[in-house]
Amino acid sequence: MILPTGIQAILCDLDGVLYVGDAVIPGAPAAIERLRDSGLALRFLTNTTTKPRRAVAKKLTALGFTAAMDEILTAPRAAAEYLRRTGRTRCHLVMRDSLMAEFSDLKVPGDDVDAVVIGDIGSTWDHALLQRIFTMIMGGAELVALHRGRYHQAADGLALDIGAYVAGLEYVTGQTATVCGKPSPAFFQAALDDLGLPAEQVAIVGDDIESDVGGGQACGLHGVLVRTGKYRKELADRSRVRPDTVAADITEVAGLIG
Repeated sequence: MILPTGIQAILCDLDGVLYVGDAVIPGAPAAIERLRDSGLALRFLTNTTTKPRRAVAKKLTALGFTAAMDEILTAPRAAAEYLRRTGRTRCHLVMRDSLMAEFSDLKVPGDDVDAVVIGDIGSTWDHALLQRIFTMIMGGAELVALHRGRYHQAADGLALDIGAYVAGLEYVTGQTATVCGKPSPAFFQAALDDLGLPAEQVAIVGDDIESDVGGGQACGLHGVLVRTGKYRKELADRSRVRPDTVAADITEVAGLIG
C-alpha cells in the first residue's frame, strides 16, 4: 500500500507520533527527513497546552528533528489568533505560565471577562476554580478550549486530559465550547491555508483516531493512524472513525510514499 499519488503535504502530530514524552520513536528523525526528501511539505501540529511554539521547536531540535518554527502550529497560537480576530480581548486564562506570553495583550485581572480560555494546569484543578469559571461563563463569558482531548499518553500510561473539564463545564453552563486545537475544523484549515493546498492533497498522521484522524477526515484530509503513542487497538476498534491508512509508526508512513 502507498499513500495516494496526489498527496503533496503531511500534517504530522508530535507527541505519540515522533516522540512520547522525551523518548524519540525509533527511526522517527530519519523518517521525517525521508518525507522531506520526497518533496512533501511538512507541518507539525500539536495540541500541547504546556509549551509555546518556540519551546516546541527547541524540543524537536534537541530530539534530533529538523523543524522550523513557522512549520509548527499549536493550539495556543490558534486560540490567541481567534480571540484577537473576534474581539475577545478581556480573558481569564486557565493555563500554565509558560503560555502566557502568547496571550499577553488579552489577559485581564478580575472576573469581568469576555472569555475563559481553558488549557492544561495539571493536577491543580479544584472545585473553587471550577465554580469561579462557571460563574464567569454564566455571566456571559465565552468558553474557549485549547483542545478537548480525552486523554494523552504519559510516561506511566494514559492520563486524563482537559476534555473532561471542558465537557463538564459545557454540561453545567449549557454552552458549547469554542475549540481552537484539534479536532477543530478551523485548526486544520489554518494548516491548509498556510500550505496553500486543498484538503485532498494533504494527509494527517496521528496516534489519536478521533482528534487527529477523525478531525482531519472531517475536513477532507487523508487520515493516517499510527500504532504508537496513545493508540490502543480496543479503542480504535470501538471508534466510528475508519482511517484511510494504518501504519505501525512514522517510519512505515515514510515507506508508503510512492
